Amino acid sequence: MTAPGVEIERKFLVDALPPELDGVPSRRIQQGYLAVAPDGVEVRLRREDDHVELTIKSGPAMVRVEEHVAVDARQFEALWPLTEGRRLSKTRHLVPLGDGLTAEVDVYDDALDGLLTAEVEFPSAQASEAFTPPPWLGAEVTGDKRYANQSLATAGRP
Repeated sequence: MTAPGVEIERKFLVDALPPELDGVPSRRIQQGYLAVAPDGVEVRLRREDDHVELTIKSGPAMVRVEEHVAVDARQFEALWPLTEGRRLSKTRHLVPLGDGLTAEVDVYDDALDGLLTAEVEFPSAQASEAFTPPPWLGAEVTGDKRYANQSLATAGRP
């Protein structure tokens, strides 16, 4: 099991949405970046449907630190303008993969319209290494800084 505040995740491009997408839970996400350090450490604001939070993450990698800090709607609205020019929006679909795993399939819109990615979070490094992606998952981009959400929000589509 991973330590609190640590995530083990792999990211893939998706060429075509999986047939399993119909009927799975989904939510709208808007996120903006308050700060991005040269090493990839980020501080971001996120709104998922009606839930808002501040997140601090270490740079792009399969294993990284991730901490969530609750903010209220007033704080979110006060900080959101500071993310201008460093934002993205997407719809996230939660596709079950079996073995307790879920693919978070992101369908981007606005400037990133047409980009599809999927992230799979694992309970351990061993589970990550043993994972065989389903055929609809395309090229793996884990650790590729060009596909990190912070890069997508600041530099656009690779």
